[in-house]
Amino acid sequence: MAVSAIDYLRQLQALLPHGAVWPRNDDAALTRLLQAAADELARIDARSEQLVSEADPRTTAELLADWERNAGLPDPALVVAGLSQSVAQRRTALVTRLTTVGGQSPAYFIALAGALGYTVTITDFKPFQAGVSRCGARLTNGAWRHAWQVNGALNTVTPFRAGQSAAGDPLNAWGNQLLEAVLSRFKPAHTTVLFAYS
Repeated sequence: MAVSAIDYLRQLQALLPHGAVWPRNDDAALTRLLQAAADELARIDARSEQLVSEADPRTTAELLADWERNAGLPDPALVVAGLSQSVAQRRTALVTRLTTVGGQSPAYFIALAGALGYTVTITDFKPFQAGVSRCGARLTNGAWRHAWQVNGALNTVTPFRAGQSAAGDPLNAWGNQLLEAVLSRFKPAHTTVLFAYS
């Protein structure tokens, strides 16, 4: 809890020597001088408490741009596409970037999509094999060996949330551009990712 200006004033007055030339009454010029210093100390104290929340990427507001710059955000794919994100989406992308360990399994990409607020499944195409595959099965040879498909909802709705969203953010946002940009960025380099929405 921040120390108030009155508390700082009392502390400053307690440091003064005793005597008639060191008045402590509220209308004294010395008290007004100390009050100015106390106000500034209280402001600095309050700002230092705000720094604690700014040091956490999950709650940052003022330092969000600095956090993003250090993490290499916004994602270049979003910048090229000209897409804008709400403050909550920017925080989510930041936390995801800072906490992502990496992986190549379908479970990893499902968890990555979940961290961004999307519910998806993944279809991994198996190569067609004579004697193993059935008649009518997809012919997934050649480049299809390195393709996989992300299946998700046609329009994922991201609602405005008090305490997470900021003034100017839309009340609801639709779209899967963030999902496509992030999964395309983190996919194994030799693979092709397809997106299917229903």
